[in-house]
Amino acid sequence: MDFSVILAIGTIVCAVVWALDTILFKKKRLANANGDVTLSGDPKIVEYAKSFFPILLVVFLLRSFLAEPFRIPSGSMKPTLLTGDFILVNKFSYGFRMPLLGKKIIEKGTPKRGDVLVFRYPKDTSVDFIKRVVAIPGDKVTYKNKKLYINDEMMAQSFQEQIIDMNDYGMVQSLKRITEQLDTKAHSIYIDDMRPDTNVEVIVPEGHYFVMGDNRDNSDDSRKWGFVPDELIIGKAIYVWMSWDTSAKDVRWKRIGTAIN
Repeated sequence: MDFSVILAIGTIVCAVVWALDTILFKKKRLANANGDVTLSGDPKIVEYAKSFFPILLVVFLLRSFLAEPFRIPSGSMKPTLLTGDFILVNKFSYGFRMPLLGKKIIEKGTPKRGDVLVFRYPKDTSVDFIKRVVAIPGDKVTYKNKKLYINDEMMAQSFQEQIIDMNDYGMVQSLKRITEQLDTKAHSIYIDDMRPDTNVEVIVPEGHYFVMGDNRDNSDDSRKWGFVPDELIIGKAIYVWMSWDTSAKDVRWKRIGTAIN
């Protein structure tokens, strides 16, 4: 079950227990106690409900409207994000949405090309994905020969270095680290010349976005399963607040506080 649902249920249960005790039982308990403090006190379950309700409510509201933490489970966004990064997602970058339902109630903005987006996977909305927006509604997006074209204009690339990296399956790869210019945003991507191209040419429909992983040849993204509809967007990734290196069993201290470009 989604953690937001669990949090909502916990908040509601605590509120109901507290309310029922206040309306139905507290007066009778006080009357029967005849001034005896030990008998007039709240039952344990009511004490717990009163203690946890404000905490759960605040956490629920913060996660629903302001910011939510996520953990990066794979290397599809390398080198921008590493497996084990814990990121903070701004949930009001693109407007306010109804908690749990995801319906937008206040418009504030729309994703831009280059934004790193957290969204619910269109093929299974119980799973959260993170990718970079490369094309917005109305764009013609083409990907061929490992080059990205937006509206028939190639996004400039410049070679940085050749690196050795390990993928999610423990296989060693030789990758090119390249700087790609997407509108006014420059970001790094990985290219694997040994992997076949995933070529595509489509026009992005209204209310949808085309997303790709920065680890271009090791990413399950719009080239395979299509567009991200606006109603599945969770928010914009903004900071790395914690990073854990599983292989080294240590914190990546230098990544803490890194802004996500």
